[in-house]
Amino acid sequence: MLAFLVACGNGDKKTAESRTVKVDKKQEEKRKTVLFFGDSLTAGYGLEDPEAAFPYLIEQKIDSLNLPYKVVSAGLSGETSAGGKNRIDWLLKQQMDVFVLELGANDGLRGLDVKETEKNLQSIIDQVHAKFPETKLVITGMMVPPSMGAKYADAFKEIFPKLAKKNNAAFIPFLLEGVGGVPELNQGDGIHPTVEGHKILADNVWTVLKDVL
Repeated sequence: MLAFLVACGNGDKKTAESRTVKVDKKQEEKRKTVLFFGDSLTAGYGLEDPEAAFPYLIEQKIDSLNLPYKVVSAGLSGETSAGGKNRIDWLLKQQMDVFVLELGANDGLRGLDVKETEKNLQSIIDQVHAKFPETKLVITGMMVPPSMGAKYADAFKEIFPKLAKKNNAAFIPFLLEGVGGVPELNQGDGIHPTVEGHKILADNVWTVLKDVL
């Protein structure tokens, strides 16, 4: 076969190359989209290489298993649930098959009204399902520091499992499990994970996401 291909010359070589491109394009069209929608955690704030953030690590896991999915990371540092509610419309221009919602942390750190945060997050979910009814949903849980007060911290924590149950979504209890409060796994601000911290975040997400995929 190899001898035959060599004998065919440059003309046939070009044809073979074009066929390969077409196959790759068809394979690309069959791939579904996993969209991560979040704040600085999704964006990889403070990392020298943004692709060390957990969404890209998830993409590496997906590729290593040859699963028919591609990852889109739509993280925006400083994003609140209200900001996300306004931004989601722009992202709905592209197909999404799995929607990972990672928002709310900035609301909590600012002490914003819990009911308003829940309302905004539900609005985001509603907009996604209105455009893409078959989209699978994954919600990442979040907590706030004890300094915010026990009453507020408890109410804030309950937003996420409540939304997951209401919307039949897969649920990650605490995105920062094993990282939050661990100095060596966080940057100097004590809030944003290091490269090693993001590896743990990716594991936390993958534990739930793999079954969804």
